[in-house]
Amino acid sequence: MKNILLVGGAGYIGSHTVKQLSKSGYNCIIIDNLVYGHKEAIQASYFELVDLMDKNLLNEVFNKYHIDSVVHFAAFAYVGESVIEPKKYYENNVLGTLNLLEAMLNNNIKKIVFSSTCATYGEPKYIPIDESHPQDPINPYGRSKLMIEKILYDYHKAYNLKYISLRYFNAAGCSKDGDIGESHSPETHLIPLVLQAIINQDKPIKVFGADYNTPDGTCIRDYIHVEDLAIAHQLAIEKLDNYSGCINLGTGIGTSVKEIISAAEAITGKTCPVEYVAKRKGDPAQLFATNDKAKNILGWVPKYNDIREIISTAWTWELNRKY
Repeated sequence: MKNILLVGGAGYIGSHTVKQLSKSGYNCIIIDNLVYGHKEAIQASYFELVDLMDKNLLNEVFNKYHIDSVVHFAAFAYVGESVIEPKKYYENNVLGTLNLLEAMLNNNIKKIVFSSTCATYGEPKYIPIDESHPQDPINPYGRSKLMIEKILYDYHKAYNLKYISLRYFNAAGCSKDGDIGESHSPETHLIPLVLQAIINQDKPIKVFGADYNTPDGTCIRDYIHVEDLAIAHQLAIEKLDNYSGCINLGTGIGTSVKEIISAAEAITGKTCPVEYVAKRKGDPAQLFATNDKAKNILGWVPKYNDIREIISTAWTWELNRKY
């Protein structure tokens, strides 16, 4: 049985990946500082409360467990906050990753799957976005992730580190069995915000811009179910011996803000209160992926291609939240 270290494994995507890997027979060791993660979401035998800025504790974990591969989710990920506090993002995301890589190399562990983002692309030059699209991030969060991608590339060349960077588009949905789900504070993701507005009718969802050059005037994004992301991480772990590089994770299907709201209303049977406000600076009209490389390299095909099914899992979670 292989031991996988999941850094940030108590977070939204991390906890779903732990669930998937455990189901597939992997032994999962989680480290998390629980700043944004939830102890209630941990479904593994081994958990260590560790911050990546603490080199001593980090090295203790590597000395304690025989680790085969690392999956690295840990990051601050609020775009707006990153603009106001870039120091916080570069220290935590970039320096934290360097500390992790140092511990890995010191212990001769040379396999890592990294949680990257479509935010490394910046304003799209063309749609759908493939992995060859220029990378020109427009905020410190995206730049911190791009820096890490470049560090991994250099470590691969210099130290034979095997890596796969997975560039997510919009993670969405929750565990189909309702056991774990999405819980951010503050919440910034559209689907939970819409569902929470439906539950709490006196707090409308804010729609930023209704005059984009799209069929209904609202932004279009690529929503990928978190369980599909979890499966992709397992497939990436299993491909590390044969491939290093960057891979998009998206459905290739664009869904507008208004379409999300309409689907949520149909699923819940309730009206969503909406407040239309001005566009946010830097929000592209459309952002969705081509996932051909994920199919070819990983053998990965998303199972959730119907936005209504994705929203249904999120609705089940919102009605029966456990944390």
